[in-house]
Amino acid sequence: MALDTRFQEPELPEVSRFFGIVIAMYYNDHSPPHFHAKYSGDQASIRIDNGAVVEGKLGTRAMRLVEEWRVLHQAQLLEDWNRARARQPLNQIEPLE
Repeated sequence: MALDTRFQEPELPEVSRFFGIVIAMYYNDHSPPHFHAKYSGDQASIRIDNGAVVEGKLGTRAMRLVEEWRVLHQAQLLEDWNRARARQPLNQIEPLE
């Protein structure tokens, strides 16, 4: 499957992709630490620490998948958040299988 190049911009690097859901993180984004999930025209900003939606929305199924993935990769997400704040290259995170 070809990657959607809209999410490969330097300011919004993609860190994971699974089941059509794209997970990305802005460089030097505002607090609280969060990531962006995009799926089927919907998008949401989701806190790394507790999974709360900061802004936007995702469908119920997509949100459940993102939450399952977030719990599994919370430490890696926080590491990428810190790397993004320091404007360092982000690490790819394993997709949900």
